[in-house]
Amino acid sequence: MAKTKYYFNTQTLKYEKVRLSLGIKVLKALGFISTALVFSFIIIAFAYTFFDSPKEKQLKREINQLSLQYEILQDRLKQLNAVVDDLQERDDNIYRVIFEAEPIPKEVRNAGFGGINRYKNLENYDYANLMIEATKKVDILSKQLYVQSKSYDELAKAVNSKEKMMASIPAVQPVDSRKLRGAISGFGYRIHPIYKIRKMHEGMDFTAPIGTPIYATGDGYIAAVGNERGYGNRVIISHGYGYSTKYAHMSRFKAKKGQRVKRGDIIGYVGNTGASTGPHLHYEVYKGGKPINPINFFFNDLTPSEYMAMLEVASRENQSFD
Repeated sequence: MAKTKYYFNTQTLKYEKVRLSLGIKVLKALGFISTALVFSFIIIAFAYTFFDSPKEKQLKREINQLSLQYEILQDRLKQLNAVVDDLQERDDNIYRVIFEAEPIPKEVRNAGFGGINRYKNLENYDYANLMIEATKKVDILSKQLYVQSKSYDELAKAVNSKEKMMASIPAVQPVDSRKLRGAISGFGYRIHPIYKIRKMHEGMDFTAPIGTPIYATGDGYIAAVGNERGYGNRVIISHGYGYSTKYAHMSRFKAKKGQRVKRGDIIGYVGNTGASTGPHLHYEVYKGGKPINPINFFFNDLTPSEYMAMLEVASRENQSFD
């Protein structure tokens, strides 16, 4: 209940009620409303500045989730690009060399997309730059994969016309995977087990028990059988087409010089002869007289998962066995 206000009338010497005019009442009401609005505005502004509404919280969670997904997408694109780069490298420098085909020019592999702006429909969205950048990467990757698939189609035709050549090229492991003891030292710079220095290792080492059969990795003829300094008992096979393979540290031979062999024929047995620190086979592949990484030639008897596992182990810069 509103309080009644009085004032002392000096004329009548009595207390009389204060009677406000309509205008003053209106002004007071407006003042009260204005003050309430100002305080309300301040409170709302403070709340919006320092506290998130439920909708804002939801939107922030969605933005964080989208940012995370975008980072994951970028990482996957990097991984895919690395895989494609590896495929292109092998295609140009191994497979096309094997089949004597010209490498695909870089301008063909990396050709852009000409003509109209392909990403105009994305320009009016929020975060348009991120969307356009990601889409461009996917488009470029798709183009590179298309070019690579056409290249493999071309190589497949070359394979069908070069059966003899394919039979001669080293294409299997020289030791049965089931006989391996797990330790593999790959091609590249490794720590020499005797001299303890970083030295180029021009082949691959396969650890296996003494007496484990060693197989010819391609058709050819036995070019050399005997003992060689450092290699111990070794066999060299000439496969033709510029390829040859060397098998070292054997315990004994089965093949003879001049003998014709087929892929999979036993040519000797694992040993520990020469500069060797344990029973193993040291295996080398040569093209045009230059050593190349043997791991690129195990495509006939390894599944993709087995090949990736061997590639990971062989790439470690560990100590070699010879």
